[in-house]
Amino acid sequence: MSSLTISDVTKRFGSVEVLKGISLRIESGEFLVLVGPSGCGKSTLLNLIAGLETITSGEIKIGDRVVNNVRPKDRDIAMVFQSYALYPNMNVRQNIAFGLETRKVSKPQIQATIQRVAGMLQIHELLDRKPSQLSGGQRQRVAMGRALARDPAIFLFDEPLSNLDAKLRVEMRTEIKLLHKRIDTTIVYVTHDQIEAMTLADRIAIMKDGIIQQFDTPQAVYDNPANLFTAGFIGSPSMNFIPCQVTRPNTQTGVALDTGNGKSYFLPLERSGLELDAWVNHEVILGIRPEKISHGFVEQEASHHIHEIESTVEVLEPTGPDTLVFVHINATEVTCRVNPGHIKAPGETMKLMMDTSNALLFNPETGERI
Repeated sequence: MSSLTISDVTKRFGSVEVLKGISLRIESGEFLVLVGPSGCGKSTLLNLIAGLETITSGEIKIGDRVVNNVRPKDRDIAMVFQSYALYPNMNVRQNIAFGLETRKVSKPQIQATIQRVAGMLQIHELLDRKPSQLSGGQRQRVAMGRALARDPAIFLFDEPLSNLDAKLRVEMRTEIKLLHKRIDTTIVYVTHDQIEAMTLADRIAIMKDGIIQQFDTPQAVYDNPANLFTAGFIGSPSMNFIPCQVTRPNTQTGVALDTGNGKSYFLPLERSGLELDAWVNHEVILGIRPEKISHGFVEQEASHHIHEIESTVEVLEPTGPDTLVFVHINATEVTCRVNPGHIKAPGETMKLMMDTSNALLFNPETGERI
């Protein structure tokens, strides 16, 4: 195992700066997920760690060793690719053994490693098959097995589940998480899927336009996003963003809501550390998760964070355990997560409870959290 330290790393392709001063440190044995939309630079950063691209400036250290000018094969890393990258003319046993053979590992040790890896990934029955005889999930297990055989300091995963169907992706996520628990090795994992990031990571680095927007634990990023981009990217369905004006009609400060049915509401915001005085009579963006807007319960009114509003149901999306109810607040579509037994039909007025205990406010000009 080894730690990974990335210090002020930049990468340019000609005049285009793809990575803009990336700095990260993950401890030995941590699972880091680099997540972001296509073109954000996450795969480029992974390639720099692997040595497949050269750094324009900055420093990458694996453990205590600077690896900027170290060849990929000498960095003590193993990489699992999106495309599996298996040798089609070799069976599974030969694919796993190939890297060991090129490094002149003894035959008894190679056989022992194959058995260890096959047991870890439960692929004993696949050892004599060729890649063309395997399903997508089985090929991905073999690709992981080939990486595991090297016993590297760091594993690098480049969107390994993108080619799998939805059910298999869920199963493979669980397998990768269990694998990390067993081997306890440092992993850097690239994905554009925020659910993969949330379920797998010890810490997440969210990237946009070559810049890290936030670097923290999955729960911290979910509960306390640093800006509008992070708040909207993490969470499914994503956070609601409602344009509001901060008002102070009495001794309380809060935001004004219009549900479009002739009713308006004042939503007090009383959170420790939330300084709103300077924002009175100014526009802000209220961020609130769908699960914090649900059907009304009279007994919930005892909490000073629970506020009842009424709005007209526009669309329903049943998901099984919950139904997503779409309404309009301040002329903005808002998603609510409601128990199926309490929904109203589209066109009907529905009472909703807004829990503001974790509501956030954002600066509409900069996108930063207030």
